[in-house]
Amino acid sequence: MTRYRLAIFDFDGTLADTIDWFRASFQDVTARFNLKPVTPEELEGMRGLSAREIMARLGVSTWQLPAIVNDMRKRKLTAANETSLFAGIPEMLADLQRIGVKTAIVSSDSEASVRLVLGPATALIRRFDCGAAVFGKHWKFRRVAGRLDARPAETICIGDEIRDIEAAKAAGMDSGAVAWGYATPAALQAAGPTILFNSIEEMTQRLAAAK
Repeated sequence: MTRYRLAIFDFDGTLADTIDWFRASFQDVTARFNLKPVTPEELEGMRGLSAREIMARLGVSTWQLPAIVNDMRKRKLTAANETSLFAGIPEMLADLQRIGVKTAIVSSDSEASVRLVLGPATALIRRFDCGAAVFGKHWKFRRVAGRLDARPAETICIGDEIRDIEAAKAAGMDSGAVAWGYATPAALQAAGPTILFNSIEEMTQRLAAAK
């Protein structure tokens, strides 16, 4: 039986606890880019939507998207020293290294921001491919797997949004969805991930086991 040789992780909401930061920053971002206003209750409801549905709800045009992503990237770098990993993440990454599962991070964040938040756990990551476009992660998944000598069938891509599942499928790889991030577990499950992880402990156990 074959075990995963490579786990590619998203960062925000998957390894890093940035949900409260996102809620606090959201209204300022919508005002800056003249997007449609959203109440706190509506913002919570949007956790059940795909990225394209969220863009439609906010009135985000395709030409605006790069500027919004760049703005968020700069904000995250500024807040990096106040951002924490979810409890148990360094231990999980160390366990994967110990059993021979390579780990990588593909994120829309800057690599500088990701490394600052990871701190000492940076040494547990084999490869970073950051600055991903909102809908361009599948290309980076393929590139990372190729550079780490892992076949798509031996690779799982793990994130907290529907678009992470879609990107993994587009790359021909398995997808893992985490229940503690941005999208709701119900929305993630409906998108059809290979595995829905309900805890970090479960993630370690499932990735260590044979498929």
